Amino acid sequence: MKAAFFTSRGGPETISYGQLAVPQLATGTVLVRVEASAVDHVDTFVRSGAYTTELVFPQVVGRDLVGTVERFGPGSAELYASLAPGDGVWSNSMGFAGRPGTAAEFATVPVERLYALPAGVDPIAAAAVLHSGATAYLALHTHAELQEGEVVFIGGAGGGVGQGALIQAIRAGAVVIASCRASDVDHCLGQGASVALDYHSPTFGQQLRAAMERVSGGRGIDVHVETSGRYQLELAVDVLAPRGRIVVLSGVAATNPLPVGKLYMRDGSIRGFAISNATVAELAEAAATVNELLSVGALHARRLTTLPLREAAQAHALMEAGTVRGKIVLLP
Repeated sequence: MKAAFFTSRGGPETISYGQLAVPQLATGTVLVRVEASAVDHVDTFVRSGAYTTELVFPQVVGRDLVGTVERFGPGSAELYASLAPGDGVWSNSMGFAGRPGTAAEFATVPVERLYALPAGVDPIAAAAVLHSGATAYLALHTHAELQEGEVVFIGGAGGGVGQGALIQAIRAGAVVIASCRASDVDHCLGQGASVALDYHSPTFGQQLRAAMERVSGGRGIDVHVETSGRYQLELAVDVLAPRGRIVVLSGVAATNPLPVGKLYMRDGSIRGFAISNATVAELAEAAATVNELLSVGALHARRLTTLPLREAAQAHALMEAGTVRGKIVLLP
């Protein structure tokens, strides 16, 4: 099969494109014919070594895929009972922890990490939102334990994870204050945010405090989720409600002073979250919500770039340079 792979950790130039053997099927795995494989920031962390994980060289890049069931590995019929050859499926937890990647013509996926693709959903469009949709769900529900009626701040709400979080927070009955680029303000308001602020504004801090006062009646923000990696913890804690939760899920190299006194006096908490650490059960729970949103057309990438699989190294370079807005999807 054709695949994009690397044989040592390093920059985008370590990625090669060429022939590899189709991976062997083990008990409990499914061979999937890949139709689309997304490129995520975390893929660059795995490739570079910034995220420490077990790799099997040559390591195929990529964690997300959408494709069709080709055949099953050894095991009882009950193990694969929910699937049939030709079924549309997806996964978003491959390419690390010793598992093969997805940027290839075929991938073997553990059956417990494989989910049915809702009927009628475009595979390329789906591939673009699997990672962001599941990340948003886990941040809001698994880690922040979001409750109906709470006030949520979503930083970077115009981006992939941010948009997924905005949609799901509104769906959960929360009140949302969003930050985004000035050009995305109207979009975020259209998605249901009560307030959308330009995070480049020199008066952003004052605007956020005023929005918090207006939306919460001065109580504060219950859940703070920053997806852009631009942390302002002094400000975040200052507007935090009693027992408010700050979820840290981006900015692998970010550093920021922590106002310990204010945080503990409010019974506040900061919770780190990386989707790579999610359990199989947590991923399956997130997948159920992602599929619900895909089924009704509520989850989609605002900007989508497709590239052929042979340009995987270029896709990683573009991702690291920050020169592409939106999602990159590789097509075999």
